[in-house]
Amino acid sequence: MLTRRHIRVKVLQSIYAYQQGEHNDLEKQEKFLWYSINQMHELYVLLLQSMVALREHAELYMIKSQQKHLATELEKNPSKNFVDNKILRLLSEHDDLKLILKNKKLNYWKEDDEYISILFRELTNKAWYTEYLNLKSPTINDDRELVIKLYKKVIAPNDKLYEYLEDRRLTWLDDFPIVNTVLVKVLGKITETNISSKLIPDLYKNEEDRDYAIQLLRKVLLNDDKLLKEIDGKTPNWDKDRIAEVDLIILKMGIAEFLYFPSIPVRATINEYLEISKEYSTPKSSLFINGILDKLVGEFTTNGKLNKIGRGLK
Repeated sequence: MLTRRHIRVKVLQSIYAYQQGEHNDLEKQEKFLWYSINQMHELYVLLLQSMVALREHAELYMIKSQQKHLATELEKNPSKNFVDNKILRLLSEHDDLKLILKNKKLNYWKEDDEYISILFRELTNKAWYTEYLNLKSPTINDDRELVIKLYKKVIAPNDKLYEYLEDRRLTWLDDFPIVNTVLVKVLGKITETNISSKLIPDLYKNEEDRDYAIQLLRKVLLNDDKLLKEIDGKTPNWDKDRIAEVDLIILKMGIAEFLYFPSIPVRATINEYLEISKEYSTPKSSLFINGILDKLVGEFTTNGKLNKIGRGLK
């Protein structure tokens, strides 16, 4: 689920939080990092559950409409395409999803069902939703296309939902775009035969990535003075106090990867931190960071400090 870039962002946030705290405690910061990363998993399953809740809401709405005293013909004989959507049914029947929601007590959509009502009203106003309801016998591909549209065009961009998630967990604001990308990819791949193993991906690709997260945090925080010395003198037009705090953290993370992570390619490190700086720092940060990191790579190569082996050499 997490790429190396996602992990770098989480470590960046943890280092920033550490530096803002009055009492710097490495052990507590490590726990915060794990907590922050695990929050992504909870957001992911909660957003999956929002689609299950929408299907349940639609079914209840359909039943109530049929029971109206003066129900229209359409209300008496509604399309059941959405309620019977095969992908949504697979989600609603997924045992692991139900277990995680229960264990984590993520019953938000029952407590705050007004947000599901908001999403449902928006869905019913979409022309493509009406076209889907009018299909005579939707295939599983039709069902999948509908669910992906539902998520991309109704759930993900909804401002009310975004504000609600912000109020629930502050860390979810930064996680939302990452989780959206993963969720849409998963929806595009699940089938009746693979959903049990594919619906809820592991947080980490492998143990190496999990270890990388904590080691990167430790290497930066425990070697802060050493990393700052490497930056000294490389910014003739900038006093350290004038460098944006996020830029300084990104530089230290990049240098830490040069010195302490021999298998990570130099170019991968630079490219990743340039992209992160574009999203999390100032408009000119990427040029500034690129110049400093490039200069340091040249110096480290010359003086033998660049610790790279195997694929890390490229």
